[in-house]
Amino acid sequence: MSASNPLVQIDTSLGEIILELFADKAPVSVENFIAYAKAGHYDGTIFHRVIKGFMIQGGGYTPDMQEKPTREPIVNEARNKLKNKTGTIAMARTSEVDSAAAQFFINTENNKSLDNTGTSEQDFGYAVFGEVVDGMKVVYTIEQQATATLAGHADVPKEPIVISAVTVID
Repeated sequence: MSASNPLVQIDTSLGEIILELFADKAPVSVENFIAYAKAGHYDGTIFHRVIKGFMIQGGGYTPDMQEKPTREPIVNEARNKLKNKTGTIAMARTSEVDSAAAQFFINTENNKSLDNTGTSEQDFGYAVFGEVVDGMKVVYTIEQQATATLAGHADVPKEPIVISAVTVID
């Protein structure tokens, strides 16, 4: 852990997760995530995409599957050499390289296929910007929840897993 890296607490309906954010390696993603957290954007959102053996994704939808408005997308920092390893947090995005806004995911496995391997759309990868330093048990509990297709979205937990707050720890 670096003294300059912020710690963030994610309070969920299934427990708390503590993250260390890598401000030195992914400054744009970290600043973006913290800005959304401080604005209260994540409060009342859910983990809306949960895939066993892959990842848990959240930060964009309310329990009734309404997408929350976001600011402009940020630049993809996937070329920072950080890998999508178990326990890392990365920015979620569409197929467009620089489309990440508020949504994030926590890897529950080593997901080498999500790492940067080039500059094309399919090779660019997903920007890792931190890692879980406490609460992987909560991450794995979330990962094991039963899912269904809801409002046109696959892999949605049947019981909403609500993020009540994301707080920067001073």
